[in-house]
Formats: sequence, C-alpha cells, structure tokens
Amino acid sequence: MCRQSKHTDMRSSVFFYLTYTLCLCLSLLCVLFVICWSSLWRGGFSWDGSALQFNWHPVLMVSGLVVLYGNAAVVYRVPFTWRQRKYTWKLVHAGLMLLSLLLSVLGLCAVFDFHRGFHINDLYSLHSWVGICTVALFAFQWILGLAGFLFPCSSLWFRRNLKPVHVWMGKAILILSLTSCISGINEKLLLALSNGSSGEPYSSLPVEAKFANSLGLLIVAFGLVVLGILSINKWQKPETEGEGVHLLLSEDST
Repeated sequence: MCRQSKHTDMRSSVFFYLTYTLCLCLSLLCVLFVICWSSLWRGGFSWDGSALQFNWHPVLMVSGLVVLYGNAAVVYRVPFTWRQRKYTWKLVHAGLMLLSLLLSVLGLCAVFDFHRGFHINDLYSLHSWVGICTVALFAFQWILGLAGFLFPCSSLWFRRNLKPVHVWMGKAILILSLTSCISGINEKLLLALSNGSSGEPYSSLPVEAKFANSLGLLIVAFGLVVLGILSINKWQKPETEGEGVHLLLSEDST
C-alpha cells in the first residue's frame, strides 16, 4: 500500500512538472509574440506620446497582467517550495503580484498618455471597461492579501474567512485578464487593418492578423494551463502537522 502510494505521488509530481514546463514555455511564447507583433508590424517602441508609445500597452499588459500574474498564482503549487518556509514564499508571491500590478498600471499609463496626445477619449470601449475593472480589482485583491496574510496583526478568523475569497478572486482576475487581452488584440487589429490603410484589410487575414490571432490563442492556452494547475487538489501544498497544531493553538487562544 505504501509503495503504491509513493508510485502515485511520483506520477503526480512528474505530471505536475510536465504541466508546469508547458506553462513556462507558453509564458515565454506569449511575451515573444507580443514583442514581435509590436516591433515588426507596429513600428517598435517609444515614450514620446506618438503612436509608438501605444505599443508598450499590449506588451506590458500581456507580460504583467497575464504572464507574470499567472506564474505568481501557481508558485505555491511547485513541490520544491513545500519544504521551505511558507512565509518566504508568501513574500515571493506578493512580490511577483506587485510587479505584475505595476507593469499593468504602466501599461495603462502608456495608452492614456497616447490618447491624450491624439485627443482620443479614454475608456470608451468594452475592452477598456473590462481592462480598467480588472486592474482595479487586482489592486484591491493585492491590498486585501497584504492585510490578511502578511501583516502579523491580522486575526486568524480574518485569514480563515479571507482565504476562499482570495482564491476565488485570484481566478476571477485571471479570467478577466485573459478576456481583456483577447478583446484588446481584436480591437487593435480592427482599428489598424479595417480600412486597409496599412495594407490588406483584416477580413482578408493578412500575415499580421494571423500572427496576432496566434498570440491570442497562446494567451488562451496559457490561461487554461494555469487554471488547470490551480484546479487540481493533489497539487496543493499539503498542510503539515505543525501548521495544524499552530491553527488549533491559535483557535484555543482566541
């Protein structure tokens, strides 16, 4: 029975690392594709209020709000972290999420500054509404997580009740991030290619459209892999006996 259990655990661990490797490969492909799209077809990057400044927006949002966010969400599922101090990995998780949030805010600054230079209204499309709500919810989630899980003065009752909300909100933000990026790619292609001023129209599916659509598929695949990792209970960090005793003692003292 013990040998069978070890064999099952080994297979689960191998399957996890294969899935996690796929997650990392998709992360790299998403970042490379969005950089190549902005560089090869949209003219590159600048921060001078020109059209080139807008190109930072998709790069920062995909890199921060999707790729870095997704990898930060699964950091607790990596088995080698289970044997180390949990508080250390809480700090790593919070730090990665903060970096993800900062990149997202910088991506918003890029597009708002671009709009200001070309006298374009802000927040007029469904994509912009979903995107700004996603970043706002993300900021609220990070502050709530900081107060609940990193501040030593937070009560056990608050942490215990916050945890399921934190997990649910984390998945919801990831889904909203995927939705924002997919709709943003489609909106950009429609605006840039619909009139055919930059070459073939979007409806004829030029090379740029195929490449950007492929980026969208990579983003969806990455999101599905992350959600898959988060949904498998066997890949959750097991609660140690020490943690269980700590919780009981904490409950008895309150």
